[in-house]
Amino acid sequence: MSSAVGSVRGEGVNAATEWALALFRRSVLKQEKYRQIERLIGQVEGKVCLDIGADNGVISLLLRQKGGEWHSADLDEPSVAAIRELVRDNVHRLDGGPTPFPDQMFDLVVIVDYLEHIEGDRAFAAELRRILKPGGVLIVNVPHFQPRLLLNRVRPRLGLTDERHGHVRPGYTLEGLQRLLGDEFTVVASRAYSKLFAEAVDTFLNGGLELLRWLKGRRGRSAKGQLFTQSDWARHRKELRLLSILHPLFWVCVRLDRLLPGQGYKLIVKATLREQTPSPEV
Repeated sequence: MSSAVGSVRGEGVNAATEWALALFRRSVLKQEKYRQIERLIGQVEGKVCLDIGADNGVISLLLRQKGGEWHSADLDEPSVAAIRELVRDNVHRLDGGPTPFPDQMFDLVVIVDYLEHIEGDRAFAAELRRILKPGGVLIVNVPHFQPRLLLNRVRPRLGLTDERHGHVRPGYTLEGLQRLLGDEFTVVASRAYSKLFAEAVDTFLNGGLELLRWLKGRRGRSAKGQLFTQSDWARHRKELRLLSILHPLFWVCVRLDRLLPGQGYKLIVKATLREQTPSPEV
């Protein structure tokens, strides 16, 4: 588990954040995603940073504990409200169009499972170039477009379609993401992670949550698909106890992924915005 959880607990966790951290501690998949982000961001002290699409807000909460000045954003009002409940300040709604930020505001932008939800990803990439400082860092986490992988063929048959998750595209390859970002960005690191065992856990959990909500006649969805909130935490305590019991098994599944060859189902990329070259004097 990430050491960041301990640091958050040590700084006075209140009831509004405790449920999200407790859920994070039960989710080996969220922990792995955060671990991949944390591995790439480096030091943020003294920097102005933005995270976009960080799940139900728990990743936003953990990132803010690392220092620096943070802003957070997501696609729709339910997601924004969930993030604001955890971090309170500097939370924005970004619909994939122009952002409210001035030019060259941020040293670091972290995008988590957001680009696949917006139609105008190319225009949004241009917006990212505008709001990042020259030499600034961009980290992007997206589904890895690998249609031939087993679970990508099985999930639609279980009703876990891209449309169900609010995706307007199934994901990106590394080459496709490089083309999207354009020549102004230099990709300095990339990793395809989360292989068959971890994704089987994810499929099991998402399918189970869909079934529970269908049985109880609740939608609990946003433009980004399933959104687990504090009210869900209170409503599904029995199921969450089961999740705690199964946690060691899920942990083993994620570790077994390291033994598998081939590509992962998720892709994370770190890129830097190239410094502007001064125009030659005439």
